[in-house]
Amino acid sequence: MLRTESSEPPWTSAAVNAVVTEPLSQEDVESDALRHRADLVEIRADLVGDVATARLRDRTGGRLVYCLRSRDHGGEFDGSTEERHARLLAAAEYYDVVDLEAEHDLAPDILNRIPGPQRRISWHGTTAEHSVLHERFDRMATVGACLYLLTTDVSRAEQALAPLRFLHDIGRSDVTAFATGSAGVWSRLLAPRLGAPVAFGNLSDSSPDVPTVDRLVADYGFPCLPPLQAVYGIIGRSVLRSVSPRVHNAGYRALDIPALYVPFQVEDFASFWSDVAESGLAEIGFPLRAATVVSPHKEAALTTARTTSHTALRSGAANSLVRRGNAWCADTSNSPAISRALDGFDIPVSGRKAAVVGCGGAGRAAALALAACGADPVLVNRDPHRGRAVAEALGFDFTPLDVFRADRYSVLVHATPVTDDVPFRLELPDDAVVVDMVYTSEETAVVAAARDRGLAVVDGWDVLLADAGCQFHFMTGQHLPTEQTRALLRAARIARRDLPSPTPLAPRT
Repeated sequence: MLRTESSEPPWTSAAVNAVVTEPLSQEDVESDALRHRADLVEIRADLVGDVATARLRDRTGGRLVYCLRSRDHGGEFDGSTEERHARLLAAAEYYDVVDLEAEHDLAPDILNRIPGPQRRISWHGTTAEHSVLHERFDRMATVGACLYLLTTDVSRAEQALAPLRFLHDIGRSDVTAFATGSAGVWSRLLAPRLGAPVAFGNLSDSSPDVPTVDRLVADYGFPCLPPLQAVYGIIGRSVLRSVSPRVHNAGYRALDIPALYVPFQVEDFASFWSDVAESGLAEIGFPLRAATVVSPHKEAALTTARTTSHTALRSGAANSLVRRGNAWCADTSNSPAISRALDGFDIPVSGRKAAVVGCGGAGRAAALALAACGADPVLVNRDPHRGRAVAEALGFDFTPLDVFRADRYSVLVHATPVTDDVPFRLELPDDAVVVDMVYTSEETAVVAAARDRGLAVVDGWDVLLADAGCQFHFMTGQHLPTEQTRALLRAARIARRDLPSPTPLAPRT
C-alpha cells in the first residue's frame, strides 16, 4: 500500500512499482517481478494502449496504476483533452490508482469522479532546482491524492540532487521525487530513503536509464530499507549495467553494514565531485564514504586524493577512493586483483615474460602486478606515442601493437575494451595463460580464441570477483563473502545474456 503522510522516519520499506512500457506477454504476467515483487503494476497506456485488467488481477498481487503520459510530459499521448479525460475516467472504473497530470487533469469533472485515494498527481519537467519543485508541489498539494510524483529530466549527475533536497526539506511520506535520464538513476535509489513511498522500476530491461524491478530487488534490496548511514558508489561514463552494486550491496546486507552502493553516471568528474561527493550527499544525510572509479575518470580520481598508494601513484590512476576522516585516500584494486585471480587458479608467473595489451589504468595496474609477482612485463598499445610514454614512466619495455608478436610471451593480459575481435595474432606457447580484464555476457573473442587453443584462461568475471573482494576490503575493512559473491556473479552473467542485443559493455574497474 502507499503510505499516507507521516512524521515518523526512518522508513523501513518502500512499495515497488513495476512500470509496463511494452505489450505484456503471458510470460511477463507470470514473471516473478509481477507476481511476487511488485506492489504496484503501472500500465503506461500512452505506450501500450488500454490493457484489460482482469488477467492482471488474476495473476498479480499488486495494485494497478493507469498512466496516460502526455507528450509534453515525456510521454506519447498527444490526443485532445476530451479524449484524454474520457480515457482517464474509463480507467478509473478498473484501476486502483489513476495518474493525473497536474497541468492537464485537475479539472472539476475529473476530480468529482475520481476520489482522492485513487489519484496520483504528477508533474514531469526538465532540470529544476529544488525551490522550483517546492513551488510545483505547493500547487499540486491543494488537491488531495494518495501520492504526489515529481520528476525532472537531467543531463548531469549533480543536477539530480535537486529532487533529493526537495524530499529532504518536506519530510513527507506521500511524495516522491527523482531525476530521470541516465545521470539521474542514482536519485531514484535514494529517494525512498528520504520518505518517498515508492521505488519505480521497469518490467522489461529496454532502457538502462530505468532499473528493472528485478534489479531493484537483487541489486538494491527493495522493498526493504535497512538503516543507512552512508553512500558508496561507482563513478564513470558508462556504469548503469555494472554488476558492482549487486555485489557490494549484497555484502553490506550480509555483514550489516549501513550503506548503499549506487551507480553515478558522470561526464564531468570535477563538478560531480565538488557538488555531490564533497557536499551534496552529506547535506541530505548520506555522505559519500567510498567510490569505485572507472573510465574515463581514474586519472582525475588520483588527483582528488590527499594520500595515494604506491601502486596507484606509479600507475598514474586510481579506481578506488575512500574517505579517511576528512581526507580522501586513493588506491587501485586492479593490481592486487590480478595477483589474487592468478593465485586462485594456482598459476605461477614468476620468471615469465608477460605482455599487457592496453596501457589505460587497468593495463598499467596489471603490468605493475605482474612485475610484483616476478614476471617481466612489456606494454603493448595501438598508439605508440602514448604507449611508449606510459612504459617509460613505469620503467617497462614497449612494443607497438602493429608489430606485436604474442609467441614470445607465456602470459598475456588483454586490457582494451575490444570484445568482438582479437586485436593481435594469438600465437602463444602451449603453456601460456591469458587474462582478459573485460567482463561481458558472452565470452570475449580473446577468451574464446584462447580456450579454443586449450590455453589456461582467467576471464573478466574471474578478475571481477578478485577485484570486488579487494575493493570491498579497502572500502569497508571487512572481507566480502566470497562464495556468495561468486554465486551472484554467476547469476548476473546468465541474466546479462538475456539483455536486448547488443549488450552494453560493463566497465573494467
